[in-house]
Amino acid sequence: MSFEVLWSSIVDGSREALRVVREYAHTTPLGYSVTLSRMSGCRVYLKYENLQKTGSFKVRGALYKVYTLKGRVPGVVTASAGNHAQGVAYAASTFNMRSIVVMPETASISKVEATQGYGAEVVLYGRVYDDAYVKALEIARERGYEFIHAFDDPHVIAGQATIAWELLEQLEDFDLILVPVGGGGLISGVASVLKRVKPGVRVVGVEPEAAPKMRESLKAGRPVVVEPKPTVADGLVAKKPGDITFQVTSNLVDDIVTVEEEDIAEAIYVLLERKKTLVEGAGAVGVAALISGKLRVEGKRVVALLSGGNIDLTILNKIILRGLSKAGKLARVTCHIPDYPGQLKRALEVIARHRGNILDITHDRSDPQTPPWHAKVTIVFETPNVNTTKKIIEELEREGFKPQT
Repeated sequence: MSFEVLWSSIVDGSREALRVVREYAHTTPLGYSVTLSRMSGCRVYLKYENLQKTGSFKVRGALYKVYTLKGRVPGVVTASAGNHAQGVAYAASTFNMRSIVVMPETASISKVEATQGYGAEVVLYGRVYDDAYVKALEIARERGYEFIHAFDDPHVIAGQATIAWELLEQLEDFDLILVPVGGGGLISGVASVLKRVKPGVRVVGVEPEAAPKMRESLKAGRPVVVEPKPTVADGLVAKKPGDITFQVTSNLVDDIVTVEEEDIAEAIYVLLERKKTLVEGAGAVGVAALISGKLRVEGKRVVALLSGGNIDLTILNKIILRGLSKAGKLARVTCHIPDYPGQLKRALEVIARHRGNILDITHDRSDPQTPPWHAKVTIVFETPNVNTTKKIIEELEREGFKPQT
């Protein structure tokens, strides 16, 4: 199939997909962000796909794909450890079809339970996605079910493209859109519609530096395999893009940029603190690209797709604590305090005078570096801002506690 034929089929399919998605999923809001606009020097609009059914854009492609299979197959099967799993399960139950989702044995219990909650039969197999993928194909052959690929399928891509049609109705004029890139289904759909309707809009993909499969594939001129490293944007981890998604991206996408883990974590924190919205790592990479200065966007009208909100709460807790520390609102100091009554109270009174709130105190009398008749005490406390933290440390120093941060 030539690229022009493929492109037209995706755009045509997306028009029908829009009708299906509107009936069974949400039209997600678009909002202007004063905070992010000030931080990045441009006008920033956020497309809140984290508020979509199942918590991710993935349900769009799944709905349209399953819709095209109604009455033709007894059921569907897929392999996924995350958002695609829940999207297929929801879509199958919507159209009264059976679904099987093969997930790696390492998948989190919460994601397994969420997928089952949408009506799927979950099969745990293998240690990694590739093992689950092979097993899913085997089950599809045995039962006569249709296998649904997470991204390398024209119907799935057409379903994801419905985001672009919604956006064009919500915002008449914009210069650039930032799209998270995993396997490439989302950016292929968005670029297909926008480059047909508004070819002047720049479509820029964003990947974690830990998994730059599309960037490296574009450099090589063909889909190539990369070995992903651990990343908070786990929803964007893939070893290589699809053949279809690579073809679309290489023809229609203007650029691919990558972001570091620190930038992604900061974007999650900023969105939670300032926009009061919870976004997973994969959904935050567009904002990460903006606030890290990866792009020259001064004065531009920029849309960032927040593609999902299904973040593991243990990861979220770490990101919040890290963000508070970086902002100077959470401090940890270690002091060598004389080990007799009243001395710890003196140190705590210094913190209290500056409205610090104690969260944790630990004592260590066995540290060989601690002077005799002293205790090594670590104090974790909240403060209003970084300047207050500095004042507390300075006063502890004057009191002779020799604080270390």
